[in-house]
Amino acid sequence: MEEAQCVILDYGSQYTQLIARRVREQSVYSMIVPGDSTLERVTSYKPRLVVLSGGPNSVMAEGAPTVPDGLFEYCASEQVPVLGICYGLQLIVHSLGGEVVAGETREYGRMEVTTDLKSLLYHDEHSDKQMVWMSHGDVAKTLPDGFRVVGRSSTGAVVAIEHAERRIYGLQYHPEVMHSERGVETLRRALFDVAKCDRSWDMQSALDSQLATIRTKIGNTKHAVCALSGGVDSAVAATLVHKAIGDRLHCVFVDNGLLRYKEQERVRQMFKEHLHLPVTIIDASERQLTKLKGVSDPEKKRKAIGAEFIAIFQEFAEKLERDLGHKAEFLVQGTLYPDVIESCPPPGSGQKHSHVIKSHHNVGGLPEKLGFDLVEPLRWLFKDEVRKLGLLMGVPEVFIKRHPFPGPGLAVRCLGDVTAEPRALDVLRDVDEIFINALREFDLYDQIWQAFAVFLPIKSVGVQGDQRSHKHVVGLRAITSSDGMTADWFRFSGDFLAEVSNRITNQVSDVNRVVYDITSKPPSTVEWE
Repeated sequence: MEEAQCVILDYGSQYTQLIARRVREQSVYSMIVPGDSTLERVTSYKPRLVVLSGGPNSVMAEGAPTVPDGLFEYCASEQVPVLGICYGLQLIVHSLGGEVVAGETREYGRMEVTTDLKSLLYHDEHSDKQMVWMSHGDVAKTLPDGFRVVGRSSTGAVVAIEHAERRIYGLQYHPEVMHSERGVETLRRALFDVAKCDRSWDMQSALDSQLATIRTKIGNTKHAVCALSGGVDSAVAATLVHKAIGDRLHCVFVDNGLLRYKEQERVRQMFKEHLHLPVTIIDASERQLTKLKGVSDPEKKRKAIGAEFIAIFQEFAEKLERDLGHKAEFLVQGTLYPDVIESCPPPGSGQKHSHVIKSHHNVGGLPEKLGFDLVEPLRWLFKDEVRKLGLLMGVPEVFIKRHPFPGPGLAVRCLGDVTAEPRALDVLRDVDEIFINALREFDLYDQIWQAFAVFLPIKSVGVQGDQRSHKHVVGLRAITSSDGMTADWFRFSGDFLAEVSNRITNQVSDVNRVVYDITSKPPSTVEWE
């Protein structure tokens, strides 16, 4: 069993993997296990710190998830600290004899808290005031014996507790998200001042571990098919698997009619010139769009794309077996962790308590009877970590710096039925290309995590060429983020937005109105569907 200095018990929070990422940023290896794991599983990793994640449940509800039997006794005897976050704090209080009640008001968003600088979690802070990110309804009313309050919100609610002797700590807020201004420092103190962890993990360690895992899973004779999209995720996944098994990896690119402007040509050129990987191009545009005719529900679109995605690759694998005599048993996908948690619980993941946000075509959209065994080497990484891994393996920056592109492609950027308007996808491609080119021209592209256009299923009245027009409306979205879990809209200058709007309405005759999305994540997701 692999050792992990930090073991995180997952109770269904959308931010659980973000905790692991923040820990790994400190060069400390972390492992996530389901909240209902046995004590034996938790202790087998020989942790120096146990973290109890947040979650959507109430500890007062019947059947609410709890800690493994004997966890607190084990941690006390082995002197392993415990840190509870949000639901984790409430679980500590409830499990050890305190009282948790429904709060008078639910606290969501940024809030100022006051902390006790005598606590190890805050001992070297320059101020006892800080802004943190709240997301909870229940609160701790009475603490268990030996605990004290080391943080309160502006409403007087308990937001941080500790039992210094037993080294058990609880935070009602989320230190792992970017909106908590000094949250990373708090986690760092928990790792090093409280738990005395070592800095012994880095991206090279992750690379070595994944190469070994891939070789073990695929073996010495079996073959794999890799889905290429031209984006960062599939490029890094392909490079990683190719390093592991060499020419037994067969890369294929499917043009499903939902790709960006001239994407097929660009992908062919990039993979040939930069990664030197032979790629089979499959044009499935007509086939995919036929499946989407009349489908307007976002989830149904994702499911339909996922089903067709798998069917196409299965056919390719069968042809590969006939042509070469080699059976490709494995399908490589560039699934990232944000994809997984936005379609949780994925089959077999053990994540029983999460709430579904949306399905991802590589995860929730997969049919139950899959013709391949999945290889997802990036499944537990965030986008910025994938970029670092790609650079480490020598993947060109042209891949690394590309903005994320959704698996379902333009289907989730063309709202409603993508076939309802005959030119909708072409209009969307043209508008998106104008927007992206302007970002590059004004040196803004690399400042932005993701930028794209959205085709709206409405028309507006305008005046073009001294005549009344009734044409399409498009939206523009640009966000900043480091991990895709939380995001903020990019503050363009008014002059830039005016320039882009002018270019779009002048160059794309089907459009007479441009709007800009100024919504953060949360409450919205990055994509509109």
